[in-house]
Amino acid sequence: MVEFGDLISAVGEFGLYQKLVVLLLSLPLLLNPFQMVGQVFMVVDVPHYCNTDWIRAVGPNLTEEEQLNLTLPRDADGEYEQCSMYSPVDWDLDSIMAYGLNATEKCSNGWVYPTAQQPSLLTEFDLVCDRKDLSDISQSVYMVGLLLGAMIFGPLSDRIGRRPVLLISILGQSLFSLAIAFLPNFIVYMVFRCIMATAVSGILITTLHGGVHYRDSVLITHCFLATGQLVLAGLSYGIRNWRLLQIAGSAPTFALFFYFWVLPESARWLVTKGKIEEAKKYLKKAASINKRTIPPELLDQVQPWHENKSMKTQLNTYSIPLNFRFMDSLVYYGLSLNVTGFGLDIYLTQLAFGVVELPGRICCIYLLQWFGRKKVQAVLLLLAGLMCLIIVGIPEDQAVAITVLAVIGKFAACASFSTSYVYSAELFPTIIRQSGVGLCSMAARVAGIIAPLIRLLEQYHKAIPMAVYGSATVLGGLLCFLLPETRGVDLPDDTVTDNPQKK
Repeated sequence: MVEFGDLISAVGEFGLYQKLVVLLLSLPLLLNPFQMVGQVFMVVDVPHYCNTDWIRAVGPNLTEEEQLNLTLPRDADGEYEQCSMYSPVDWDLDSIMAYGLNATEKCSNGWVYPTAQQPSLLTEFDLVCDRKDLSDISQSVYMVGLLLGAMIFGPLSDRIGRRPVLLISILGQSLFSLAIAFLPNFIVYMVFRCIMATAVSGILITTLHGGVHYRDSVLITHCFLATGQLVLAGLSYGIRNWRLLQIAGSAPTFALFFYFWVLPESARWLVTKGKIEEAKKYLKKAASINKRTIPPELLDQVQPWHENKSMKTQLNTYSIPLNFRFMDSLVYYGLSLNVTGFGLDIYLTQLAFGVVELPGRICCIYLLQWFGRKKVQAVLLLLAGLMCLIIVGIPEDQAVAITVLAVIGKFAACASFSTSYVYSAELFPTIIRQSGVGLCSMAARVAGIIAPLIRLLEQYHKAIPMAVYGSATVLGGLLCFLLPETRGVDLPDDTVTDNPQKK
């Protein structure tokens, strides 16, 4: 039985056909950062105070400053309290001005945002004071959707194929992402984002499509993710109305519907499912585009591979050490979602995050070739974790120093993220690769759910979130040294492969 790697060699290791496929798989990722962290720019904190229009019933001619002086308490710095007001009374205006008000209560009639010019999620749905945590909870709900998507689309793509799953996911993301821009309620908004996230997860899983000779093409697709970070910075800076921003970040995906006619199925998957003739059709097409010819005797030797009873055992064996994906995801989202907390302009910080992501993804291609998967994964995780731990010890007024450390940490985190996608895909045989990658993705999504919730701990101490992100990531880096090296090892096609061959 012919090895699939021999077929790829005959077709052309990374010719025009493969490059076109990589391009098609990469385009949906351009807007992925918007779906992931775009909400951060819709909930930027602005000055606010309780709506105290009740006093207008007895003092319709009061100036705004007089109204605030009479109805709002002040904090220790002499500024108006943002989350409390004096309790309304049934007195006339003269009595209120003569005796003043003492009893306070939480805002009971909404808030006023004096400096807000464009509607944002924060101002439209009052995500302040007791409702402030809803923003981070919403991010966790989104990550729950990613987890559900990993559970659904990983096995589903093994069952029905990569192509239909990717097409379904693109359609789902397009429809629900655009619908979000027209929702009137924040709870419904969270539900729709959760559903959209399942589709986003399907896209992420199915874009892990590569063969033994061009597995690093996964990193090329991740360069589109990095470019998407720059797109996010530009969109969020130029469009401050959250509904228009949501439309701008969603509508372009409808242009990908032409994939229905041009996107090919994975020939390797077709062979594992016994669809030999269809696989041969795609292999011949690839060879034709690459201006190569596959020897007929080689095609005649193509035979299907079948599952065996060792599948579950091998899946469990490989999955245990891959829990480092949890730490990897934790620090990546921990830094990405905290873009408003480093002290500098958030749009400038996001731009810096995007600028360093591109070289971070690109350098992975060479680092993995020179030093192997295990060492690169471990060192990058350790670097990202150490940056977070150093930030903990930097005074809050040193915004530039904190941001520089965060940018270095983001560089290491995104490079580590790309490495983990290649590494985890290489550790699984083809016949269970998508399920295995889906399982690893599930671990990463659990971390994504937890990462925004960890930020809630800053109400107890500002340093706690970064300390948790940093320490967990350092632990993940150390655990990487327990993993096997896969550089130069052919991808096993079936779970019976016990001794992978070196290239």
